[in-house]
Amino acid sequence: MSVPLWVWAITVAGLLVILALDLFVVGRGPHRVTLREAGLWVAGAAILAVGFGLGLSHVAGPRYGGEFFAGWITEYSLSVDNLFVFVIIMARFRVPEEYRHRALMFGILVALGLRGIFIGLGAAVVARFDWVFYVFGAFLVYTAVKLATGHEAPAGGAERKENGFVRLVRRFYPTTDAFNGTALTARVGGRRALTPMFLVILALGATDLLFALDSIPAVFGLTREPYIVFAANLFALLGLRQLYFLIGGLLDRLVYLSAGLSFILGFIGVKMILEALHGSGVEHVGPLPVPVVPIPVSLGVIVATLAVTTVLSLTVGAVRRPREQDTVR
Repeated sequence: MSVPLWVWAITVAGLLVILALDLFVVGRGPHRVTLREAGLWVAGAAILAVGFGLGLSHVAGPRYGGEFFAGWITEYSLSVDNLFVFVIIMARFRVPEEYRHRALMFGILVALGLRGIFIGLGAAVVARFDWVFYVFGAFLVYTAVKLATGHEAPAGGAERKENGFVRLVRRFYPTTDAFNGTALTARVGGRRALTPMFLVILALGATDLLFALDSIPAVFGLTREPYIVFAANLFALLGLRQLYFLIGGLLDRLVYLSAGLSFILGFIGVKMILEALHGSGVEHVGPLPVPVVPIPVSLGVIVATLAVTTVLSLTVGAVRRPREQDTVR
């Protein structure tokens, strides 16, 4: 798929308009985000993503539209893991509720910039070296196994990395423990120091990049088009900030989320390895043909997995809570 430079420019410009509307109109002053506001923004972001996917299907063909939807849903579902870490970061820095929407906004802006660089590098490697799909596929399968067996704890791991990151910043620049509104710096003892808001924003962006180490290869397993990978990431992150406020209280109830995400990562990893085999001219392994997983099947597996894990999580959570309350009594 050939994407002209002006299409990239319009896509980025549209993103900037949406972010400016959110930042300077809706969130122009510190305030607590209500469920109604969060719900409207999440719904709006989803409508924009669906509209983009349908438009892409009309202009470029249903194949690319299907790749976008599969990539967007995968990125969005994997990004829910970020929310667990965001909760930890907000609690650690004791970010006041009225400042959290601003911290998340700028943190996601940092994440978008870092992901853009990562996607560009990934696209260059994928275009030049076909064997990298074996590496990506094996890495996703490895990550899926670790997540399924409980050896990879996203929240705990990210928490430790965030600690080291903050220590590094403190080593090279003075910091203060007091918030100065939403300002990133404050004058302390006659010199300029970084506020906790600055550290929170950088921690959010850096943490998101750590999660992108498996989510972006997963999207490359669904499409080789850099534009679709970027668009899937863009729309996933657009709705992530408000999703934090909308389902923050439900995160601890999604008990089977890790199992679902593990299955999705493993499925995409195997799909990448099978496609790499076909790209290398290997169509049979002994008497067995090497299957090719079409995008409609990938999309169906991803959606079905998320639906089943979500329903099971909420159902089991609804059964467990009364039992836990009875035990406490």
